[in-house]
Amino acid sequence: MPSVTWGVVQGRKEKLVSRVIICDYLKGIGIVPDELEDLELPSTVEVMRERVEFLQKLGLTIDDINEYPLMLGCSMRKNVIPVLGYLEKIGVQRSRLGEFIKNYPQVLHTSVVVELVPVVKFLRGLDVEKQDIGYVLMKYPELLGFKLEGTMSTSVAYLVSIGVNPRDIGPMVTQYPYFLGMRVGTMIKPLVDYLVSLGLPKKILARLLEKRAYVLGYDLEETIKPNVECLISFGIRRETLASVIAQYPQIIGLPLKAKLSTQQYFFNLKLKIDPEGFARVIERMPQLISLNQNVLMKPIEFLIARAILSEDVAKMVVKCPQLVAVPVGLMKNSYYFFKSEMGRPVKELVEFPEYFTYGLESRIKPRYQRLQSKGIRCSLAWLLNCSDQRFEERLQADYIETESAGPSFIMGGKLELPGGEIMSDVDEESDDEILYRRTVSL
Repeated sequence: MPSVTWGVVQGRKEKLVSRVIICDYLKGIGIVPDELEDLELPSTVEVMRERVEFLQKLGLTIDDINEYPLMLGCSMRKNVIPVLGYLEKIGVQRSRLGEFIKNYPQVLHTSVVVELVPVVKFLRGLDVEKQDIGYVLMKYPELLGFKLEGTMSTSVAYLVSIGVNPRDIGPMVTQYPYFLGMRVGTMIKPLVDYLVSLGLPKKILARLLEKRAYVLGYDLEETIKPNVECLISFGIRRETLASVIAQYPQIIGLPLKAKLSTQQYFFNLKLKIDPEGFARVIERMPQLISLNQNVLMKPIEFLIARAILSEDVAKMVVKCPQLVAVPVGLMKNSYYFFKSEMGRPVKELVEFPEYFTYGLESRIKPRYQRLQSKGIRCSLAWLLNCSDQRFEERLQADYIETESAGPSFIMGGKLELPGGEIMSDVDEESDDEILYRRTVSL
């Protein structure tokens, strides 16, 4: 009779033989089995062949499998099928399951009930829309490996503490889910503290992050700080940095030196705008650094073609950089009305280039017709640079108040409005509210 240990020894021998056969099979198709040494493999080569062929049908190549060969240790019945079925259920398209596994193969080791379901519930609790869950996980599949009480919870809590609306966290996650994996102490807080030190109030920064969460992904030391120093080196005043960033947050994440150099050269070549004038242009419209030069030239060429001297066009652009972003078709209509209906000299356009930024049908025509009916003669600024309520007050008054420049904004101070001396104390706003109002309007 065989001994008690005979079956055990025989079983071990069979497993070793089976392991050798499986490893030979894997080597034969180009898979390096070294990392599978400590892994429990299937009992037969047929089962392993089934796993490999299934992964290949999903779209994975032999090279993809070699990047993470441990996926071959996952049981089809216990791991692969349940996980893929759940991913498809929550919105990951079947055609992209292979891409998902390629980007995050560790998901095949997870338990649907214990690990995946709680993460999805957490995302839903942040107000991520049900139909967006699959999109979010495709962008950042590593979320499925995070612990709920760890980085994800602390990053959300910190953002809410600086003023981010909890109801906006969901849209932020949909736009840029990576911030859920960022540590507060080493990544998010230092970035927030630095931007606040530049003069951005936390309230404004919170609104900025709600709409452009990707700013959190800009590297503080490698990108943001060098870009801020670059802005200063090009003549942007420190006190205006907060306003520049609030208007165009992307500016701190762009390859800035090359863009500024190119646009500065362009404005000097075409309009003889010096570096100081270029700095004022960027302060007033930082988006300009990303505009195509062919687009910029069209309004400039239009104005020069109307016999406006190039040096006067340069003054107009420095005073109102938004001019170069106005479609030429709209400029033509406004200019035609200005010359044919209003009959005013071109000098007034040089003094008030903002004229082209107002809607012809919505503001210019109606207000001009009101003036005509009352026989009032005034400047373009008096006509256009005020709210509808203020315009009505002007029409009802028996005098034309002293004209002044339009609203001027300096970071750290009040927004100075014409006639501000007659504003009541009730109408006063904090600096934060003023910058917020300006940012929203922009």
